[in-house]
Amino acid sequence: MIKKHHKILAITSLLWASTNVEVQSQSVEAPEQVQILQFGTNGKRNMLYDARQRPHSVLLHGRVYIVFNANATPTQDKKGIAYPMMITYSPKTRQFTEPVRIGPASSDHHYSPIIWADESDHLHVLHGCHRTPGTHLISAKPVVAGTLAIQWEEAPRIAPKLSYPTVFRAYSEKEVIAYRTNGHTSSWTYRISDDNGQTWTGPEQDVTDLDNKGRTDWSSYRTVLPSEDGRHLHMVYTDYDDYKTQLTPDRLYNPRYGQNVSNEWKYNLHYVKIDLETHEVTNAEEKTLRTPIDIDYSKEHCLIWDTEGRGSGIPPVIALDTEGDPTFLHILSEGDLKTHGYYYVRRENGEWLQTRINSSNHNWNGGYMVHRTDGSIYAYLITGDGFLGGGYMDGRGGGRVEEWISNDKGKTWGKNRDLTPDRERYPGWRFNHVQPIARPDGTPVDGMLLFYGWRDKDLPTAKAFLIHENS
Repeated sequence: MIKKHHKILAITSLLWASTNVEVQSQSVEAPEQVQILQFGTNGKRNMLYDARQRPHSVLLHGRVYIVFNANATPTQDKKGIAYPMMITYSPKTRQFTEPVRIGPASSDHHYSPIIWADESDHLHVLHGCHRTPGTHLISAKPVVAGTLAIQWEEAPRIAPKLSYPTVFRAYSEKEVIAYRTNGHTSSWTYRISDDNGQTWTGPEQDVTDLDNKGRTDWSSYRTVLPSEDGRHLHMVYTDYDDYKTQLTPDRLYNPRYGQNVSNEWKYNLHYVKIDLETHEVTNAEEKTLRTPIDIDYSKEHCLIWDTEGRGSGIPPVIALDTEGDPTFLHILSEGDLKTHGYYYVRRENGEWLQTRINSSNHNWNGGYMVHRTDGSIYAYLITGDGFLGGGYMDGRGGGRVEEWISNDKGKTWGKNRDLTPDRERYPGWRFNHVQPIARPDGTPVDGMLLFYGWRDKDLPTAKAFLIHENS
């Protein structure tokens, strides 16, 4: 049970505007099999975040609770000032409640909220995280069927500084949060709670710290996903030189493309597996590794794909196959810096293999992948015609939403359907960051996905969308 000594947040903007009002969902024309529902207004960049910072929703006692950034106002620097927001959705009635603010406004898109439910059915929200401890909220009472009104309490701080927090249910009724400990070149680590978020403990050594052995400015982006039993955490990461000072003009020279590139370009894929009970970190060959892992040690022991100068922005999405092994959906540059492809990455007979699925119009497009019990693999891709460039909102990708399927273990892929909202209603819009709606234990809900979209390349006027398959 929640400890009652925490201060109750008696702020009107942090409470539901109504305890029983549901608003009619705005349905968007879509293929016959699905209904696409719109919610939220005036979102900014990463209205719903990519896989580095999740989850944004949880299905609890028949109702979906969703958090996002919205209610933004434009600013001169085009970033916009937005609020962390919350809304609920009834899969039965296909209606949303009115969205409400759950925290103060910020111009930092990293401050976007995440949400999860603990084993006692309390909801948790974490927002305001970017080299900061952020704000951790917890519902004063457990959520029961039909709960619409949420009263929040301040919950204990999780860590001194967090960036890109991602929370999952772990083994033996625990939660695990994975995050970066400070800025770009800082370490990546995790902490575990066995008392519903009251206290968090972690390993003696962080998992990765790529510049730990003197490789100044070396950095990484990572994605994590727990094993099916919650005892391990799969972690995949890219590496890059985060050099900014320009004292050495050619330090970011890319020989493959014959030109200097920005520190936006992330290379290679590295993989480790973390035992959440013992904190042991192993590589794909099950060799125990010393931590924190630096870049040279990682390239020697953790590298699963040397991309030979081909780069990306966004790190891969992780999905577990029918055997429980990790597979990856990754975007990588191809013939030049403005052409990219989606690749399915998996291990077969001890070798890491990559199969191209389709083209991507940007190196920051956020897709999603899931393995079905029948052996098929579904990949949800953001695609487009030509490279998407220019503008604050467009600077992190965006395009059409397409569903691709493989029925031969990822060897070949075919487009199944276009899930882009009605083009007559949303002319010129771009969409991004397809992600699942999940249960408290992290299992995805079949037939329900989230993403967001926008039209203006600079203004924070995005909207969020929920795909709900028709029965």
